Amino acid sequence: MYYIQETDKLNKIEKWFHIVKLENDHIILPIVKTSLDDKTAYKLAMKTKKILDKVNSKKLVLSKRIKQQENYVNYLYSYGYEIVDGKWLFQLLIFNVLEYMIKKLNIRKEDIRIGILVNDVSDLAIYVIKELVTKYKNVKIVTNHIHKFQNIEEKMIEEYGIFISVGNNKRKVLSKTNMILNLDFPTELINKYQIHNEATIINFRGNVKIKDKRFTGLNINDYEIHWKEKENEIFYTKDMYEAIQHKNQPVEELLKKIKRDNIQIKELIAVNTVI
Repeated sequence: MYYIQETDKLNKIEKWFHIVKLENDHIILPIVKTSLDDKTAYKLAMKTKKILDKVNSKKLVLSKRIKQQENYVNYLYSYGYEIVDGKWLFQLLIFNVLEYMIKKLNIRKEDIRIGILVNDVSDLAIYVIKELVTKYKNVKIVTNHIHKFQNIEEKMIEEYGIFISVGNNKRKVLSKTNMILNLDFPTELINKYQIHNEATIINFRGNVKIKDKRFTGLNINDYEIHWKEKENEIFYTKDMYEAIQHKNQPVEELLKKIKRDNIQIKELIAVNTVI
């Protein structure tokens, strides 16, 4: 795994010849504040690739400023590199995020009407559903694959005596839901549903744009965490923490580690505001 960041001091030779330096596990680009044109981005991406080919690394953590260089980042993606973006960790922090929002919005648990948007029956999705339906009274699962969730629905009734609602009525199922946890619905799919105008939507996997002009709620696409071990101004803390995790562990073990490391939500980033 390698970290890519901008230089703190740029001289003319480095700038003219596009010199990319390797310092331990950090790749330093000759960028200070400028936005890269496509030609320069390509040259820097090719030089980055040569370094990474030599060290045989495919996993990258990009600094805050480098992430803003879209041309350069797109070239890295085209070369097949895994760029840490914090989205995997965001899904694991779903319970932390929900508690954070409850406090920020100052709402009672019994007043929360949760909608879980999910199509992929993953271990994490099953765990999230089980935990939420045992802690909150009003939880709905919204999915295009109702048949996939029938076993979960039956298991909740048999083992916990809890009935869960699984549906896909695009006009009704989210119309009264005030907290929407979007695990994997893309923009084009979520916009097919009638959403409560003042709902809070938290998108855990990708950025989503709500097209309904009547929507005045919160649409959250990003976040940041507190982690005392590695906080700095150059990299996102969420990326640095996600980068060192072993993703093939059971969900319960990953959540225990997050708790041991005392990971806290620092902020949630919604369209037009930070919470």
